[in-house]
Amino acid sequence: MVEAAWDAGIRYFDTAPLYGFGLSEQRLGAVLRTKPRDQFVISTKVGRLLREDAPPEVGQAWKGTPPVNPVFDFSYDATMRSVDESLERLQLDRVDVLLIHDPDQHFEEAMAGAYRALDRLRADGTVRAIGAGMNQAEMLAWFAREANFDCFLLAGRYTLLDRSGTQELLPLCLERGISVIAGGVFNSGILAEAGSNLHYNYEQAPPDVISRAQRIKETCKRHGVDVKAAALQFPLRHAAVVSVLMGCRSVAEVEENVRLLDAPIPDELWRELGA
Repeated sequence: MVEAAWDAGIRYFDTAPLYGFGLSEQRLGAVLRTKPRDQFVISTKVGRLLREDAPPEVGQAWKGTPPVNPVFDFSYDATMRSVDESLERLQLDRVDVLLIHDPDQHFEEAMAGAYRALDRLRADGTVRAIGAGMNQAEMLAWFAREANFDCFLLAGRYTLLDRSGTQELLPLCLERGISVIAGGVFNSGILAEAGSNLHYNYEQAPPDVISRAQRIKETCKRHGVDVKAAALQFPLRHAAVVSVLMGCRSVAEVEENVRLLDAPIPDELWRELGA
């Protein structure tokens, strides 16, 4: 998949220690370290250390992972250790972007510890940009007001189905020059899959959300547009959004996403979806 993405011209890659409990970083690094280092951008995250003696994290079901489990730790020292361990798994000499990963219940610790560490790494040139990645917009807005961040990864909160990111965060990012990476554009699959077993926010989708998603799909169908193409392209219409982060499970999905990003979409569809 990474080779297919590279061949398609993709040059920004995102990972994290949590993903596959280290496997994502290992596998991504195995390909990227064969590429010219100045031709790609890679981001990884801090906030979870992988430890053999840690209890399993509820809700995680990765397959074939190493015998480790994640430990939440947003302290300064843990952040520095996390970066070193990520570089070891990636087998790269540096990463370009570091993101504080889902500090939902840890805002003060993240500000006092992780942010201070990332700010130092940015100041001494170890990384080019720092930010936070979350599935909510409210705390990212707090971060934007309280500290000097370069970018945010906003997952699921600026999509065809959920535009809550526009209430405060995206205007604030425009005002402060913070770049937004839009992730989760299919909202856990509800905008990409058919059938009745649909998921939203990593859970079974409630009836009202299924109904709204169905109206979006029907609107796209009337215009002859694949709803997945509209979902992928929609976030890029906002001036604060600089990139859409796509998750892929196969080479075919990589190729499909690239094709859908180039699919023509009439202005009339955007007007209807906006309404």
